[in-house]
Amino acid sequence: MHNPKALIIIPTFNEVESVPILIREIQGILTDTDILVVDDGSVDGTSAAVVSIGQKSRAGQINLLQRTEKLGLGSAYIDGFRWGFRKKYEFLIEMDADGSHRPIDLVQLLDEIKKNPETDLVIGSRWIRGGSVHDWPKYREYLSRVANKYAAFVLRLNVNDMTSGFRVYRSTALRELDLTSVQSQGYCFQIEMTKKILANNGSISELPISFVERKYGVSKMSLRIVLEAIVRVTVWGFTKRK
Repeated sequence: MHNPKALIIIPTFNEVESVPILIREIQGILTDTDILVVDDGSVDGTSAAVVSIGQKSRAGQINLLQRTEKLGLGSAYIDGFRWGFRKKYEFLIEMDADGSHRPIDLVQLLDEIKKNPETDLVIGSRWIRGGSVHDWPKYREYLSRVANKYAAFVLRLNVNDMTSGFRVYRSTALRELDLTSVQSQGYCFQIEMTKKILANNGSISELPISFVERKYGVSKMSLRIVLEAIVRVTVWGFTKRK
């Protein structure tokens, strides 16, 4: 009986050009890993494309969780985690839909968490030795580096890439967290989850990855997302120091 241990969770909103390419790349490299696309009411045919690929794939490999409106990255991942809990996956993976995260790097992330039973989270890091970013303008690289250094300093956490959305969680570690208390919706979600894992005495490893700027579609980054991260991190840091 086929019994995959790992589930890749991919949030989407209008990613009809990128997500089919990503799914096919994953299928070519990680044949024993399932995929859950959490779609936030895309209007460009993303859901139909995912269903079409699923019909041509092995049973249960490609799954779609269709949501009726844009509810945010954080809630998409939490819904994906809960779906994975019900299906009893051992490892739950976060991966962007736009092709920025390379499936070949995921092989190393999975190997790391499988060979280290004490590790609860493996982060694919751009900002450690061996990590890299391709085709980003300098201001975006600077913004990401500064944001991560600020979050690490304010929260007093020894993690270099807290905003990375390329992650492998051990399902048992996620189950121990109070996911109902997660407040962040944008990329600050990644910082909040990092903080929660460490606050629960979890163990985190970082491995270098090559981050590649998207070729298709439009970035979902916005001023609102940036401001959410700044405000929440500052409040968390202030609260921690009281």
